[in-house]
Amino acid sequence: MLSRTNFQKELNGKKTDLFTLRNKSGMEVAITNFGGRIVSILVPANDNTTVDVVAGLDSIHHYENETYYLGALIGRYGNRIAKGRFSLNGETYSLAINNGENALHGGSAGFHNQVWDAEQINENTLKLHYLSKDGEEGFPGNLAVTVIYTVNDDDSLEIDYKASTDKTTVLNLTNHTYFNLNGDGSGAILDHLVTINADRFTPSDETQIPIGIETVEGTPLDFRRETKIGERIDAENKQLEIARGYDHNYVLNKKGNELSKAASVTGPKSGITMEVYTTEPGMQFYTGNFLDGKMPGKSGKPVDFRTSLCLETQHFPDSPNHPEFPTTTLNPGEIYKSTTIYKFLS
Repeated sequence: MLSRTNFQKELNGKKTDLFTLRNKSGMEVAITNFGGRIVSILVPANDNTTVDVVAGLDSIHHYENETYYLGALIGRYGNRIAKGRFSLNGETYSLAINNGENALHGGSAGFHNQVWDAEQINENTLKLHYLSKDGEEGFPGNLAVTVIYTVNDDDSLEIDYKASTDKTTVLNLTNHTYFNLNGDGSGAILDHLVTINADRFTPSDETQIPIGIETVEGTPLDFRRETKIGERIDAENKQLEIARGYDHNYVLNKKGNELSKAASVTGPKSGITMEVYTTEPGMQFYTGNFLDGKMPGKSGKPVDFRTSLCLETQHFPDSPNHPEFPTTTLNPGEIYKSTTIYKFLS
């Protein structure tokens, strides 16, 4: 049981708290405005119980000291930008370097480590707002971001993103929740069954920067048919070796920015399935290969190697340096909008 008091603190002059959203069938989602982090998702199961399908921590103190981006809103730029550099309108920008020689997830002071202004609109809706100032972590423009979390009565969690800027910038927002559909603390996710609606992916170099777009055909990254994660995760494959498993951006099969099904995951022990729908062109499938067990989870078990997975809907990594990729440029007068839905079935 989460203690709300453990999430109440003052950081940088702003107050953190824990907000709980509910629907009519008993689904509950706990979110803290520190990083907009999803702390837990309780999903109704067939035996009239609920299963917490999210790896999380039990206090703000622990979230302040973790480096996994557990449950967090990610910005300004989800995923990596090569060598932390990109150019816009003839001007080159240098970002904070925090992942080898690259910039990752908006830098160490990215959106995951900011206190967002929060308003719980009703029992099932939370509205978060953050103003990222011009130059923050090296990014240009004052960026106003609003994220709305909604728990719907069909047992889905909807995340709606909206943003605007006063100067041309780049933007790639996502959520970095770690899921275990068998239940938080239940062990490895290698038995999970995964389907990804993508014929192609973006292979990467040794620093996990994209080097193009290739087919998944004939590779262990092909999840077009339901496949157990553990079936091929340790196969002899250069891409799997680089990432220590799955940590790859998939080019989703879709038209434009339609809301469409990207993936599904089933935990065989709980019988719970999660379907992912998104307006984004890509999705990062990550199997927790860099989790090291040093952080105690809220379940009492450590957040350990391959005990949870992420399905991060997104534009592609390093897009500002790849004009052939869908653009992540946002200009003044334009409105950035994106929706992702995680729907649970049992």
